Amino acid sequence: MRTIYADNNATTRIAPEVYQAMIPFFTENYFNPSSMYEPAQNTAVAVARAREGIAGYLGVNDPKQILFTSCATESNNTAILGAAKANPNRRHIITTAVEHPAVLEVCKDLQRNGYEVTFLPVDGDGNLDVRAFVRALRADTLLVTIMHANNETGVIFPIKQLSRLAKETDPSIIFHTDATQSVGKLPIDLGEDYRHVDLLSFSGHKLHAPKGIGALFFRRGTRCRPFMIGGHQEEGRRAGTENVPYIVGLAKALALAMENHEEQETRIRQLRDHLQQALEQKIPHAQVTGKAAPRLANTLNISCHYVEGEGMLYQLSAHGICASSGSACTSGSLEPSHVLKAMNVPFAAVHGSVRFSFSRYNTQEDIDHIIEVFPGIVANLRKLSPYWDNTSNMPQPNAEDLLQRNR
Repeated sequence: MRTIYADNNATTRIAPEVYQAMIPFFTENYFNPSSMYEPAQNTAVAVARAREGIAGYLGVNDPKQILFTSCATESNNTAILGAAKANPNRRHIITTAVEHPAVLEVCKDLQRNGYEVTFLPVDGDGNLDVRAFVRALRADTLLVTIMHANNETGVIFPIKQLSRLAKETDPSIIFHTDATQSVGKLPIDLGEDYRHVDLLSFSGHKLHAPKGIGALFFRRGTRCRPFMIGGHQEEGRRAGTENVPYIVGLAKALALAMENHEEQETRIRQLRDHLQQALEQKIPHAQVTGKAAPRLANTLNISCHYVEGEGMLYQLSAHGICASSGSACTSGSLEPSHVLKAMNVPFAAVHGSVRFSFSRYNTQEDIDHIIEVFPGIVANLRKLSPYWDNTSNMPQPNAEDLLQRNR
């Protein structure tokens, strides 16, 4: 049975070109880039060239503003905790209710330790109210940390506008964005349109580089203390020997993302839209989350009323289809998605959410197979649901009352 991988917001396969670029740094050029002897200079040069390439992709003039980490979670922790440590006289943080746990839980931890955190709400489409954001800005605001694109719904936040408004209110406010889902998918120019962003996090394994490598853009002059201490690496901003093969792989992956970017994005969007239209036609009482909002081209989150997401995922897996119920970090939990709850998705649907997310390696055949299989899975599971009337193929007349009593 052929596996159809439709969970690329969780992780991606390593591109063959990335794998090939990494191999020499496992075998021939395995040296520590900080060593002084001649053979190690090749590894030091490789790290420098990778840093330059990544800086170029992000529109950064000074490559030293790119800090290598182990993952986006470390990048986010470095940005948020480092900013808090470096600016002790400010104690207010602004974020959103739909952030990835790598941001949300850090902010909650700071809140437990005396910081005041504003968790901005979103509307039913996942959009952020810009006016509410402006009202939240205060004289003691230390940090704004808002994701660029949501990992569960694909909804894109207006980071250019938000960062500009923050800096116009107070240039001392540090602006961080978790761009884990957008780097490699959306154009980001930190020298122009995103020039008000101070810190930007991302990870390699979301864009066809390996797991275990991430980066943090660190604008010169930003007050942010190191998170990893114990060595001189990364100009003293992150201790630990550089992971040379993975750094090389990350740079190669970003270079590949720039090749035929618009053509690839258009093709992926067409695949996503074709699937969305077909599922909306074939599955009654299903809603596309974030449909009316700007979304990443590759992401489709669909909620099927009166069906458990866990059951749908098991059945999809039995047909060789890999999908998700939301964030990979929380998909093992039986709790409904905090993102969907923040969007006020109806209780009948919030447990029945499935996210399909695609990459350059997905094909029309993949989409056709999902269309062939998924509506039948939903129909069969509904036959087992006490809230569904199989005769009319509609919810039971008292389905909502039953749901409320069983909550």
